[in-house]
Amino acid sequence: MIESRVKIVNKAGLHTRPAATIVKLASKYKSEFFISKDGLHINGKSIIGVMTLAAEMGSELLLTFEGIDEQQMNDEISGYIRGGFDEL
Repeated sequence: MIESRVKIVNKAGLHTRPAATIVKLASKYKSEFFISKDGLHINGKSIIGVMTLAAEMGSELLLTFEGIDEQQMNDEISGYIRGGFDEL
């Protein structure tokens, strides 16, 4: 199991396009993926779950990956979030 803490750095926060991209990226992997924010724990492969986070700029997320390809999944998704969803 891998846990990563990431911060939302883009001004628009975690809106629809990056939420859909996170789910799309996660669906390429076999590992389980969860996101936690302010006591809410959701499945990172669910668009509805990711959208319910309502993560604005400055929000801190805890990402949890568990499975055979957890490291690759962590690297790609954490990098995408830390990079501001390619919006910076």
